Amino acid sequence: MTDNQFMGLSPQEATLRVEASLRQRRKREKRFRLMGLAAVALALSFLVILFTGILSKGLPGMFQYYVQLDVELDRARLDPAGDLSAASLYSGDAEALILEASLASIGEEEGRKTKRALRKMVSSGASIRLIEFVQSNPQVLNTKQTIKFAVDDDIDSFLRGFIDRETPEKDRRIDDLTIDIVDRWQAAGLISYELSDYLFFGSASRDAEMAGIKGALIGSLLTLAICISIAFPLGVAAAIYLEELAPKNRWTELIEININNLAAVPSVVFGIMGLTIFIVTFGMPRSIPLVGGVVLALMTLPTIIISSRAAIRAVPPSIRDAALGIGASKMQVIFHHVIPLAMPGMLTGTIIGMAQALGETAPLLMIGMVAFIVDIPAGFMDPATVLPVQIFMWADFAERMFIQKTSAAIIVLLAFLITMNAAAIALRKKLERRW
Repeated sequence: MTDNQFMGLSPQEATLRVEASLRQRRKREKRFRLMGLAAVALALSFLVILFTGILSKGLPGMFQYYVQLDVELDRARLDPAGDLSAASLYSGDAEALILEASLASIGEEEGRKTKRALRKMVSSGASIRLIEFVQSNPQVLNTKQTIKFAVDDDIDSFLRGFIDRETPEKDRRIDDLTIDIVDRWQAAGLISYELSDYLFFGSASRDAEMAGIKGALIGSLLTLAICISIAFPLGVAAAIYLEELAPKNRWTELIEININNLAAVPSVVFGIMGLTIFIVTFGMPRSIPLVGGVVLALMTLPTIIISSRAAIRAVPPSIRDAALGIGASKMQVIFHHVIPLAMPGMLTGTIIGMAQALGETAPLLMIGMVAFIVDIPAGFMDPATVLPVQIFMWADFAERMFIQKTSAAIIVLLAFLITMNAAAIALRKKLERRW
């Protein structure tokens, strides 16, 4: 209130008017505070809904159903050549031995219809699991061993309750005979619900029960290794030059404007650029972590430069003046005083940029990292995919079990991102200096 508003008023009236004004101001402040709390509560509720939905679908996806079978490991049938080589074991009779064990588990030896049903009930990768078990434990040959095999995804869906036994047989994905066998396995205690080793140690597969994230996770790590090895040194060097060494003229202003503009460019544009330059022009192979890492580095570079410049700018001028006052050169001031103090902010910006790169899908789709890669990548030049692309591919598959595994992979990706952001906070707290 101005002095003119009090002219002609008695002291008592002026006091009453001031008190009324203060009450209105407090009401407005309280209302604004309540609006802020409501906004925070709404944001937190959306976050809780998001994580509840992901966890409710993702945690079951980390588990799957297995059937326990007593397999007779006849060496003559499993290892025809007798040398335990991969060629010999894969040409052996592993599938027949698993089928015989399945028949024995329900007390039957013959029956074409039963055999046909049992072949579809155990995962198509059961023979591979048996061969790997024999390769790891050759001493078990010519003995009977109890081995757990993943059930087919239709059987898994039935056990999870997604297939109703009351539905007419012609409308179900599994018939009455298959349900009867599952009931007999459950009654005998042969069915178990366990943490999925396929999810964490398997690779890409068209069979939902065998699909895993190991290949995509290793591909993500290799791609990020290339990304950070390029983006961090180049980004920090560019920030140091622009903030400490570059003359302030039109050219540097133009560079700064373009860096800020590049930070807002859609990520798919960087993918198109990578496709055009690295694959079409230079003829580099598609779907390799090297190209993916370079593309993500170019995408992350503006973010690192901007955050590094902000960290350098936050160093008090008195630090520079004090160093120069005792005879330090310009480069000594930068590398002995400014950079150590700015490093926490630089590292924080870099890790946040890496977390952003880890979650990117569009630029990697453009350079072919959406390919179906079964083998685990062993190096930067091997074909690979990454975790976000693997999630994208699984979400497009029709089998019900892929929905569970997609949510489980999202949980793994979120855990990775949260870990990286926590590392950024921990680094800042550890290296931060107060003045």
